[in-house]
Amino acid sequence: MVADRPRTKILLDGGDPDETLRVKTDLELLDGQTTNPSYVARNPEIQRRIAGGRRLSSQEQFQAYRKIVQQISPLVGDAGVSIEVFADLNTSAREMLEQGVEMFSWIPNAYIKYPCLPEGLRAAQISVQRGIRVNMTLCFSQEQAAAVYAATLGAADPVYVSPFVGRLDDCGENGMDLVWNIKKMYAHGDGHVHVLAASLRRLEHLLCAFSIGTELATAPAKLLEEWADAGLPQPDARFAYQAVDSKGKQLKSIPYKEIDLNAPWESFDLHHELTTKGIERFVADYKNTLQLAA
Repeated sequence: MVADRPRTKILLDGGDPDETLRVKTDLELLDGQTTNPSYVARNPEIQRRIAGGRRLSSQEQFQAYRKIVQQISPLVGDAGVSIEVFADLNTSAREMLEQGVEMFSWIPNAYIKYPCLPEGLRAAQISVQRGIRVNMTLCFSQEQAAAVYAATLGAADPVYVSPFVGRLDDCGENGMDLVWNIKKMYAHGDGHVHVLAASLRRLEHLLCAFSIGTELATAPAKLLEEWADAGLPQPDARFAYQAVDSKGKQLKSIPYKEIDLNAPWESFDLHHELTTKGIERFVADYKNTLQLAA
């Protein structure tokens, strides 16, 4: 075990149990894993089925997801396995909740991922009241994070919120600013929501998440293995994050907003174009594995 490990819990972003075991061996630590419909669709076993000319029914897809997370579950620590519901822009809170209840029963360390949409927040609100752990995904704004806080007040277990850094960077905005802004805003709260820095693309993203003090960070195997190959470095007092994109262009700052966390969650603006695009991407990947309708 790494003697001087970061305070931030480390999660793998993926959907292949063999990859999970490899990363855990390389790092000598792995606190949890985040999954989503895209990773399930790209799971090697599912891809072999598709290459053999056999797509899955909706029920087979659901069963395959369950098998995958049940294989991953014992390989990771107490940050658990985040399992994302299958949802498009028209999925109701009731439909999300039905999936969430079923998925939560799959493994003892499950977190159910709902999107940062009004229906996702409604499903999360009911979930925490029932003792179901949740991870609010596709977060791209401070207001979305404020709504997560307000909707999940009273949760018995930590609630996760997942701001997506890399996808904001892709649009020319400094995604790490959003992570910092959410941490600053939550400092005025009761601590029941933990920030899970997601969509990390570069080693600097990971080190910045450590520096900011996010409770959790999730990254693909390639990035975590790069971190391991570099000797598992951690930022020191001299660390300064360079807010540039992959081409070295300066990223636009995201200003901090003063937000009242005690306001009703329904009062916050939950719309963000990247949340919509993220859901559409997951839906497309999911449908790509399904049998064509007769």
